[in-house]
Amino acid sequence: MPKNRKSSPSAPLWAYQNYLTSVRIIRLLIQKSNLTNADHVIEIGPGKGHITRALLERCGHVTAVELDRALYLRLTEQFKGAENLTLRNADFCSFPLPKKRPYKVFANIPFSRTTDIIRRLTECRTPPTDAYLILEKGAAKRFMGQPRETLRSLSLKPFFKMEILYHFRREDFHPKPSVDTVMLHIGKRAQPDLPVASARAYRAFLAKAHDGQIGLAGLFTRRQLSRTLGEAGLTHDTTLASIRYIQWLCLFRCYAQQVLRHKF
Repeated sequence: MPKNRKSSPSAPLWAYQNYLTSVRIIRLLIQKSNLTNADHVIEIGPGKGHITRALLERCGHVTAVELDRALYLRLTEQFKGAENLTLRNADFCSFPLPKKRPYKVFANIPFSRTTDIIRRLTECRTPPTDAYLILEKGAAKRFMGQPRETLRSLSLKPFFKMEILYHFRREDFHPKPSVDTVMLHIGKRAQPDLPVASARAYRAFLAKAHDGQIGLAGLFTRRQLSRTLGEAGLTHDTTLASIRYIQWLCLFRCYAQQVLRHKF
């Protein structure tokens, strides 16, 4: 979190941000992306516009969504006349995403909103083809399933690829954050490991399997469970934390076929 975070509930939103202002680093980050002049890019929380300016130079069109009213008005004045920029004063998590044309996302997001923003991007009907997010390193690793799979990483992996593209120094930001920060790339899989139509059922399966009151044993009959564990290369003594992603796919496919009566 920023070192200048205010304790007052009336503190402006900018007080909760770590700004990346180095033109050199911002351009380096954009070079590491696959953004082109044909892309429509959404920037979440443009803040003071440092990344916005670089995106305008690289991309066909930029939609910048800023929640803070004062920053939004400042950006409106700062980028007056920018023909390839659309500014919106809104909360990204309730902002309508494009439905008919592909888009990408590039943003330095508030650490406190990381889970909400990634859920919004990955669980909407039309997710971005690519998202480049600057976020806390620990959060990025949890989404990637490192050092072990999490409910969130398992939910994402069939449909998205994730990779850390850049490791920042804390001194790269103002104010300096108290945690390590990275740029995470989340790319939509061209060929997902499960049908997109099964995403909701898959997430529900994972939630029930990790529910202490239900668990895997509560999702199958005894005979089904023994058969399913065998197909996944597991035993009744296997702990959830030790099950690998590929084995979770096998468990869900068996569940879909034996319980939901769906075939993939």
